[in-house]
Amino acid sequence: MAVNKAALIRYKILDRCFRNPGKKYFIEDLIEECNKQLSEIDPETKGIQRRQILYDIRYMESAEGWSAEIDRIPFGKKKHFRYRDINFSIDNQPLNFAEIEQLSAAVEILSRFKGLPQFEWVNEFAPKLEQSLTVESDNPIIGLDGNEYLKGVEYISPLFHAVLNKKVVSISYQSYKSVAPGEFIIHPYHLKQYNNRWFLFGHNEKLKKLTNLALDRIVSIGTCDVPYHDNDKYNFNEYFEDIIGVTRPDGGVVEKILLKFNEPTLPYILSKPLHGSQKTVKAKDEMLISIEVMHNFELESVLLSFGDRVKIISPQHLQDKINQRLQQAATHYKD
Repeated sequence: MAVNKAALIRYKILDRCFRNPGKKYFIEDLIEECNKQLSEIDPETKGIQRRQILYDIRYMESAEGWSAEIDRIPFGKKKHFRYRDINFSIDNQPLNFAEIEQLSAAVEILSRFKGLPQFEWVNEFAPKLEQSLTVESDNPIIGLDGNEYLKGVEYISPLFHAVLNKKVVSISYQSYKSVAPGEFIIHPYHLKQYNNRWFLFGHNEKLKKLTNLALDRIVSIGTCDVPYHDNDKYNFNEYFEDIIGVTRPDGGVVEKILLKFNEPTLPYILSKPLHGSQKTVKAKDEMLISIEVMHNFELESVLLSFGDRVKIISPQHLQDKINQRLQQAATHYKD
């Protein structure tokens, strides 16, 4: 059964309503929510009727949809609708038949763009999507890089909707340095994946500045009735341009870093740049690599991962820092 764009939008709206414990959504409220958001997308829409919403609810409850358990809770002479488990979301469920059908059609369309300029990403993305839509096999064709045991992935969907709907969240968070969780009021702005981990960026109510929290250190998430602090300062298309990873140090300065890799490693670095600013530099008879980034923990970790295959030429303070960390590491093996 094909599902059109308007239907998918309605399912997303109903999903948010059924997960909201702070409001009772009667059938009239569901119709109003759907018509309001559909009219924002298409001002000429004629709206939807009660019959359509009831059909949508039955579809969400069906095996063809998401097998959602939706309760009709009596309130006077009327009934309001809510998920039996408010942590349930259609975003967290395996793909249903309609979604697989739509994605299969999308893969077919994407495949037509392979090899065209500016569509190089299709060469990598389309095969991954094709494999995810096929029957699972003991011997898959493509191995995807990911950590199936990573904690915190269950928070991606609620945080995504918090960003989308501009909702302030209360987060119980335990950093590696803390013996007990702390509470943070966060105005969420952006979700970022780096090195198979997810991070939330948002305005920290206590610190009065942008902070990032690793999702695998989150203990729990709750709602918070605080006016949302709009992001009018940070462009996350540009925020990460001058750093490796996710840590942008306060007062950080972009520096030109010169690196010398040994001959076996150099082709690897040339084919897989460390950063978008990477350039090759000829110095006498040597081939050096330059990058222009801020000094942060992730930069040190990347350089340390190459061990004796790289030498930092400049700046001196970074050379000293890496030298110090290597010497400290060596002390673990003196015995």
